Amino acid sequence: MKKVLIITYYWPPTGGSGVQRWVKFTKYLRRFGWEPVIYTPENPEQLATDESLLTDIPEGVTVLKRPIREPYNMYRRFFGGSSAKGAGVNPLNRQKKSFKQRLAVLLRGNLFVPDPRVGWVKPSVRFLKNWLRDNPVDAVVTTGPPQSMHLIGLRLHRSTGVKWIADFRDPWTEMHYFKHMGLLPWTAARHRSMEQKVLDEADTVIAVSAPVRDDFQSRTKTPVVLITNGFDTDDFAKDAPVLPPDRFTLVHTGLFASDGNPLALWDVLARKCAADSNFRAQLRIRLAGKTDAEIIEALSVRGLSGNVENLEYLPHWQTVQLQRSANILLLPLRQEPEYAKALPGKIFEYLAARRPVLGIGQEGGAAAAVLSDTGAGVMYDWDRVEPVRNYIESAWERHLVGADNAPEGNIDQYSRIALTEKLSGIL
Repeated sequence: MKKVLIITYYWPPTGGSGVQRWVKFTKYLRRFGWEPVIYTPENPEQLATDESLLTDIPEGVTVLKRPIREPYNMYRRFFGGSSAKGAGVNPLNRQKKSFKQRLAVLLRGNLFVPDPRVGWVKPSVRFLKNWLRDNPVDAVVTTGPPQSMHLIGLRLHRSTGVKWIADFRDPWTEMHYFKHMGLLPWTAARHRSMEQKVLDEADTVIAVSAPVRDDFQSRTKTPVVLITNGFDTDDFAKDAPVLPPDRFTLVHTGLFASDGNPLALWDVLARKCAADSNFRAQLRIRLAGKTDAEIIEALSVRGLSGNVENLEYLPHWQTVQLQRSANILLLPLRQEPEYAKALPGKIFEYLAARRPVLGIGQEGGAAAAVLSDTGAGVMYDWDRVEPVRNYIESAWERHLVGADNAPEGNIDQYSRIALTEKLSGIL
């Protein structure tokens, strides 16, 4: 059996489908003749972790952990606490910020290139070069963000010649928040130079959406392949919950950022509640994961607080059951033009949940194409109130007569097993 070293910051990850990507690959790689070895920090800074995901790891998989030092205590002092507006799910956004927040963003962006984990690169390369001498592997995979992981792969590749695949779960300089990082011109140039070296020197680059793949391929001669995120059929093996006839439930799981706040949807729901007491009594808006304070505030201002259940983080299996119990799954996208290229990891579990998906975001983007191709749902721009109102009215009418039919599109191409088979071919 061949061996692959996987360098990842998130282990164990949160329940998000994107960052659990390599847990799921690790689960199935042995089926295709590859033995995974994980290299990861032993003390990472994460919003949350989900230890239940580690039950997916096959027995005997080697996990190498090394300490990491990160400057987040200083960073939090500048921000004045994560509860401040604009400093929640993603502080790198276009929202108005205090002086301290602007200063913190400026320092973070220009002192730590490409990210605050860059101090882990040098000691990791030193450790892994020694480890590889006694434990040779057939390939190394780095997965980012954080993009510092790719710098580890770059240096190992240069010094040892080991085959190296760079897996981009998100873009780098074309990421939607890159322009909000407060970068000085020479710092931005350093990012672009680092990114280009990774693109040019990796043996293969992996992208998670077709637009990102095409963008990378236009900038390098290195082969760039598409492997999206996906869903694990094992996670959906249990019987789906029965939809209660006296509850009309909208569900969002994962990170819910303020720069994707679907105000038009909240307005539609508030007006419907005001006009229909039965709708108000049955409406439940269930939020599982990290939700920015601005989302909760917008719901409160519209009189919807009594209809909201803010569940915070749940174990992954509970998140899956929550998705399957929804009348409508919510997929709000970030209001940034670059986000049209993105495929949020949760979209694939939404597909597997077989519940209707209401997307609020770029109608011509990558996520809209997946919803359309699979028949799983629709995507409406943020200011398109009338189509959203019609969608809610139609879903409510179906609920009242017990006709909540599940989408039945072909989603097999997004199963974790199929995606791991594709990965094994690249390895």
